[in-house]
Amino acid sequence: MTYSGDTRVGGPADTRDLSELTISKLAVGPMDNNAYLLRCKRSGEAVLIDAANEADRLLELIGGTGLARAITTHRHQDHWQALAEVVGVTGARTVAHPDDSSELPVSVDDPVEHGERVPVGESELGVIHLRGHTPGSIALRYDGPDGRTHLFTGDSLFPGGVGKTFSTEAFTSLIDDVEGRVFAELGDDTWVYPGHGKDTTLGAERPHLAEWRARGW
Repeated sequence: MTYSGDTRVGGPADTRDLSELTISKLAVGPMDNNAYLLRCKRSGEAVLIDAANEADRLLELIGGTGLARAITTHRHQDHWQALAEVVGVTGARTVAHPDDSSELPVSVDDPVEHGERVPVGESELGVIHLRGHTPGSIALRYDGPDGRTHLFTGDSLFPGGVGKTFSTEAFTSLIDDVEGRVFAELGDDTWVYPGHGKDTTLGAERPHLAEWRARGW
């Protein structure tokens, strides 16, 4: 089946089969959060992005082959409700930006800054710090061998706009980072996997950047 990224809470994961990774998207919890399991095809090592809710479903998705790392994109509670249980069962190392780590329910084993790398077996994710939705919000960038980029944006970028902010200063910071660190660096075919809802591409969103900045959200 072709990957669509259109998932529903209570429904099955949607899995994308890339040459070196599989990406499984699962919708969980009352706020319709997306959790993403990335697994290296060569080593079998897996990484989870946002253990948001429904630990039992996440553990079923992970299966018996284990979990190497659990990355949290930001400190808001709807993105880590299952983190303690998933880490407790799997022994996964925890990863987050230090500016948000104090708000998480577990200690952070591997704090990451902008530009650093997180391994997924023989592949890796690049960390992009997007300041504004929270101080330590991050996106994770995977560059496939086919030249296409896959971007996991948490709540910093969605179809139709950037994430919610709580002041003019925070919005300006976020839109500046999204423009400068995402749109200026990555091509239109970059696939965007957000923290809630459907996926998009940078090409679909790029024409609206000026509109987002003008409206202030």
